[in-house]
Amino acid sequence: MEDNGFRREFDAVLAGVCRRIGVPAAGARLLHLHGNAVYGLPAAGLVIRISGSQSALARITESLKVTAWLAEGGFPCTVPATVPGQPFAIDGKVASVWQYVPEAAGPPASAADLARLLRDLHSRPLPPSPPEAFTDPLAGVTAALESAPADAVAPEQRDWLAGQVQELRSRWDELRFPHPPGLIHGDAHPGNLIRAQDGTVVLGDWDHVAAGPREWDLAQVFYASQRLGYPPREDLESFGDAYGQDPRDWPGLATLIAVREVSGLGTYLRNAPTQPFARRELAMRITTLQAGDRSARWNRPLLERTREA
Repeated sequence: MEDNGFRREFDAVLAGVCRRIGVPAAGARLLHLHGNAVYGLPAAGLVIRISGSQSALARITESLKVTAWLAEGGFPCTVPATVPGQPFAIDGKVASVWQYVPEAAGPPASAADLARLLRDLHSRPLPPSPPEAFTDPLAGVTAALESAPADAVAPEQRDWLAGQVQELRSRWDELRFPHPPGLIHGDAHPGNLIRAQDGTVVLGDWDHVAAGPREWDLAQVFYASQRLGYPPREDLESFGDAYGQDPRDWPGLATLIAVREVSGLGTYLRNAPTQPFARRELAMRITTLQAGDRSARWNRPLLERTREA
């Protein structure tokens, strides 16, 4: 696996977290590595999530509070571990600790499973202490573009991307969402589902939980299918049926997918200075966007996600 220096930063934080909570780091399994890292510690019954930026502290704190509240209300989500003092800020990163969910053998959870969970989530009220409002999905990529060093992206691609962000922000502001805002997951796709051994499908990765337009959650599946090939295109019909509404009937969906395509470049911009994979992927994604190629397949993160808290 390339980019070992990138991984070593997260491994060092993992070791620090394990020392704090008194569990051995030996046997930790890296489950995901992209803008964050996720490690499973099956022997300790824990998952440790590490965000790549200390600016995520407030956001991760909200994810812990919201998921604890949802779990108390019976929603099948990943649950924070009972660890005093978390989340932890260590070496410029933020770590949180979660209960490990042993995964069942057999077929992975489906787009329809995700739709049923989102229908349940979207029907619930905001928690007593609601998360931050989701008003600017392009804030992250804007900040990443402004801070990215000159060699992270070619000058002409940087200029094009800055213009695209501005155009998409205007299109976002003009959207009229058909439903009132509410509690949203923020990164809802089948890769964030875990089928537990008792058959329950659990929704994980709550780093982007917010109060915002429910349509943002629904758009993620169509973006992922179009650009990353999962879920398969034939599963999109069952997603709409299970949710009780086909998002393709709303004309604003295309704008949300376009916004998601560009907002997702933020992590690649941040990683490009130290990660060759991120530089290559960033350049390829911008090239296909510039060409107006709506069918080009993009690569998933360097380490394929297998299961995630």
